[in-house]
Amino acid sequence: MKKIYVLDTNVLLHDPLALFAFGSNEVVIPSVVLEEIDSKKRLADEIGRNARFVSRELDRMREIGHLHNGVALENGGVLKVEMNHRRFVRVQELFGEMTNDNRILAVALNYHLEEQEQPESARPVILVSKDVLVRVKADVLGVTAEDYLSDRIAEGTDHYTGQVTLHVHPAQIDEFYTYRFLSINQMGLKQKLHPNEFVILRDELGTSKSALLKVSQDGARLEPLHLSNEPVWGITARNAQQRMALELLLNDDIPLVTLTGRAGTGKTLITLAAGLMKVEDEHKYKKLLIARPVVPMGKDIGYLPGEKEEKLRPWMQPIYDNLEFLFDTKKSGDLDKILMGLGSIQVEALTYIRGRSIPGQLIIIDEAQNLSKHEVKTIVSRVGEHSKIVLLGDPEQIDHPYLDAQSNGLTYLVESFKAEGISGHVTLEKGERSKLAQLAAEKL
Repeated sequence: MKKIYVLDTNVLLHDPLALFAFGSNEVVIPSVVLEEIDSKKRLADEIGRNARFVSRELDRMREIGHLHNGVALENGGVLKVEMNHRRFVRVQELFGEMTNDNRILAVALNYHLEEQEQPESARPVILVSKDVLVRVKADVLGVTAEDYLSDRIAEGTDHYTGQVTLHVHPAQIDEFYTYRFLSINQMGLKQKLHPNEFVILRDELGTSKSALLKVSQDGARLEPLHLSNEPVWGITARNAQQRMALELLLNDDIPLVTLTGRAGTGKTLITLAAGLMKVEDEHKYKKLLIARPVVPMGKDIGYLPGEKEEKLRPWMQPIYDNLEFLFDTKKSGDLDKILMGLGSIQVEALTYIRGRSIPGQLIIIDEAQNLSKHEVKTIVSRVGEHSKIVLLGDPEQIDHPYLDAQSNGLTYLVESFKAEGISGHVTLEKGERSKLAQLAAEKL
């Protein structure tokens, strides 16, 4: 049975292709959604880009037919703009003022009531919104509501972690230590291993015998880690995941590395340490470029007083804190003098590196969970020859209003590249900031 999907504004601002994501069903856009999209189209960010895309698509559909009557889509569905907001009474009784959200709810409720008047041919009416409270309100009104899930990559614990623990016969562990590799095809594993994935072998008989290995880039065998646990710019890996991360960060044959984990797991610190070694000691790259997205919590950066560096400092401060630790600076201002003297380390907001071609550089993108899929594609596709890019973030800690743990650009990138030999990923699990910080993360 075909359905009627009523779309909230945030769905289209999150993914403009949602217009075509509901198959052969009817897609309804309330007129108030057009007003909200119009108010966003002048923005210079991802939301503005999506608003402009939706506007152009609706204009293209308008040339095919009248949108208020419904226009046939190529996938067999129908797209319709609903101009009639009749019967506000029920919504006003429950929620009072007719806000834009309540107007969208009213459209969904009216469609639902109209369909119920024809029980034999009634189509299910579903309100699609990324706003939790809108979905709660719809439930109060008796209207089915769903989150927009079409762009989600993986759910919950299905996220790729870049590591796996296998319980094997001790003879296989002994074989590895003898020959320094294991053929994956001959191990008889039931699960698929990905290139550059880390494998911890444990004795299935219960002894303490174990081994830490990595899948080769061609995915054919298990190999030992190439790096010993030596300090990197004064930083030593404190756990197995940090050692895995350093293995990927210092491997010049892996140009794309993603690291995820909660705050305090050491993602940024060990990445900066590895970057400084590659740029300053080994001279593998011409420059270390460090950037993070600016997601304003109040006024946008353009409205803040001061020069660009002064505006960016509050958002970049976590980066500077880690650099101060690595350079062991004692006084305020020492780090700025060091960075100015080196000239090979550049700290930027992500806004200022878009559109550039970046060859021969090591690029670190911090807080990448606040990027959309399109933004991640734009950034990674700009990486030039002989460059390496590292993206860091915590998918559970997102400041972007239209992204979540399953739909953000970092998660999308991890899942899309997990089978590629040029990329590697590790999820860091153990907090190493301090005993207090670890206990707080667990207890609070």
